[in-house]
Amino acid sequence: MEALQIPATHTDLLAADTAVLATIGADGRPQLSAVWFLADEEIRISLNASRQKVKNLQRNPAVTFLVLDKDAPTRYLEVRGDAELTEDTDYEFADEVGQKYGVDLRTFDGEEQHRFVVTIHPVRIRAVDMAAGIG
Repeated sequence: MEALQIPATHTDLLAADTAVLATIGADGRPQLSAVWFLADEEIRISLNASRQKVKNLQRNPAVTFLVLDKDAPTRYLEVRGDAELTEDTDYEFADEVGQKYGVDLRTFDGEEQHRFVVTIHPVRIRAVDMAAGIG
């Protein structure tokens, strides 16, 4: 299967500071959180292994990733897909995220904790700009 591509009209949104990640909780309801992320060839997020999002993803990999254009609230990028979890025990990816945001993610984690890299494999991409009639 060929990878879905972000339309050129919306790739600028991948430089945003935060996005919203939605997972499915044990009760079947969505759980949403603001997240830091990196987007190059893929959209990837660093999550502490103890967080509810990780538990949700281990049970059900379905996710929605949403980035709003803070200057034009009727413009956004929505990526629906399946998340792949990869251990990041050495904080290699977490350090990359930390460089973008100017922090050491270890300071948010307790001792004996580690992180996961969440890689989103898109199944649907919606690039919406209501003002321009797109989406």
